[in-house]
Amino acid sequence: MSGRADSDTDPEITDPGAAAAQDTEPDAVQDDEPIEADEPIEADEPDGTDEPDDDADDAAEGARRARWTAAGTGTVLALAGLAAALLRLDRSVPALVPAAYAGGAAVCAGAAVLGARGRTRRALWLLIAGVMVMALGDQFD
Repeated sequence: MSGRADSDTDPEITDPGAAAAQDTEPDAVQDDEPIEADEPIEADEPDGTDEPDDDADDAAEGARRARWTAAGTGTVLALAGLAAALLRLDRSVPALVPAAYAGGAAVCAGAAVLGARGRTRRALWLLIAGVMVMALGDQFD
């Protein structure tokens, strides 16, 4: 495609009736009525197996994965913030810098606890807040 906005579109694309009018084959077979969206599609041969609905299992697995992700991310960020605070204590920097890193690490640790308990949305916002506090401390470094 050329990407021009003023290019003409093929009539088959814009008008579905035009495609049938342009059909020149004399032995072309017309399709039956199209299947409506709300009509179920029936299989030719039933397979005889009755499988249970996996929607509940998928939802539980997704929730479990979200809890583990929130808890793991909170733990990793808390440890990183704590390590950064300890490294900044050795240097001659304002006291606000290690305090910001330690504060951000504490917020991320709280997010890990909330994530493990299933409060993943709140944990996400606490993770964001904790990283922002650590970034603010980094600005004073």
